[in-house]
Amino acid sequence: MSELSIREPPKILVPIEVLEGNTVPDALVRFLAPADVVVLGYHVLPEQTPTEQADEQFGERAREAVDDIAAAFEGEGRAAETRVAFTHDRDETVERVAEEVGATATLIPNPTGELDSLLVAIRDAVDTERVADLVATLLGEHGGDVTILALPGHESGADAARETLEARGFDADRIDTASAADDSVHAIAEHAADFDAVVMGEGGASLLARVFGDEAERVAAESFGPVLVVRERE
Repeated sequence: MSELSIREPPKILVPIEVLEGNTVPDALVRFLAPADVVVLGYHVLPEQTPTEQADEQFGERAREAVDDIAAAFEGEGRAAETRVAFTHDRDETVERVAEEVGATATLIPNPTGELDSLLVAIRDAVDTERVADLVATLLGEHGGDVTILALPGHESGADAARETLEARGFDADRIDTASAADDSVHAIAEHAADFDAVVMGEGGASLLARVFGDEAERVAAESFGPVLVVRERE
């Protein structure tokens, strides 16, 4: 296997609704462990409930749950940064924390088995260098294959993503390409059903819609696998 020339690990924000008993599956922990991970344990409150009151009542329990998730990453040899937030607006909180920590990507977690195949959807003005660093970091040392999906009108971006991956030392025989019939989210979701996880760019809408709304969350719902939403550089 070629030695990968990654300079600094990408940073992934992992939002988890911890008071609902949600966690990060072991296979997903292993998959994300090569990156820098920030675990955001959040809980959405009724509008009339003050955040300070919720933190006083549930804060210790939430922090213990987040620490348990962080311990799973430590078991893979990687310390994870942790945050806890009680909020009235999940999407605003995720966006704010992603900006604060300088996240490369935000995760939409789903239950999953081993992650050996990754679909990378190239659409809009995706930062191919960020995508390549993320993919090469996550799959480079542990094996697995990548399929770059070029949506209509973005074929040059798909070529650039492949070239950048190879420049990072990712073996060319582990990279495949595919094309979609149209540039809809449904087209991405249809292809995603055959893969263990998806990487896609933010697109043109607000982060609120991109991460938890009309696009990336729909892909996650239809593909049943985790989705990593690559953020634009600040």
